[in-house]
Amino acid sequence: MSFPGFTPADFKVFDIDGFKPRMDAIKTRIRPKLEAIGRDLLPDVARIAGDIAFAHVARHARRTVNPPEDTWVAFALDKRGYKKHCHFKVAVSRGVVRFLFEAGPEHAQKRRWAAAWKRQGPKLAPVLRRAKGLAWFKDEHDERPAAILGELSAEDIARLGDELTRTRDGSLVLGRAVPAQEAARWKPRDYARAARETFQLLAPLYRLK
Repeated sequence: MSFPGFTPADFKVFDIDGFKPRMDAIKTRIRPKLEAIGRDLLPDVARIAGDIAFAHVARHARRTVNPPEDTWVAFALDKRGYKKHCHFKVAVSRGVVRFLFEAGPEHAQKRRWAAAWKRQGPKLAPVLRRAKGLAWFKDEHDERPAAILGELSAEDIARLGDELTRTRDGSLVLGRAVPAQEAARWKPRDYARAARETFQLLAPLYRLK
């Protein structure tokens, strides 16, 4: 199966009440499409990252009561999982499709990565600020960005690295959000182009050590 794009009915899955009914709909409607776009994008992600990459579709195994508000495919260098590493994501929820970079709360080298970001952030900031629509999300599940990078100063962008270590659950999430109404009109190639363009812009963060 090649990725066919998301339809209005796919986004409405997140309106379904109840854990089991929504999870069943995610498994049957959304997950196969995430697996497909994961396969389609994997060669591009490996090229952009400059390293081997693996696609991981969210299983939501820790959830048993509250149904997920979003679901995703993540790309990372580890075959066993993505949460301990910087990763790219294509995430879908009720209102948006998001193309993201994340250094998350389970990152194995949080302080080391945050220190590298503090050193390199001022150099990367001008490029990030010029990228149309690139934004900072306070949380990986947020549909609305907390700030557009083009509206932040270089110093503000450099300080975003502190978000990773400020609290135990801290993370740094950057990327783009496309409204569901717009994404539902896209062709598969539009998703691929948006992912490639966003991940390419954020590749220096993925490679930070």
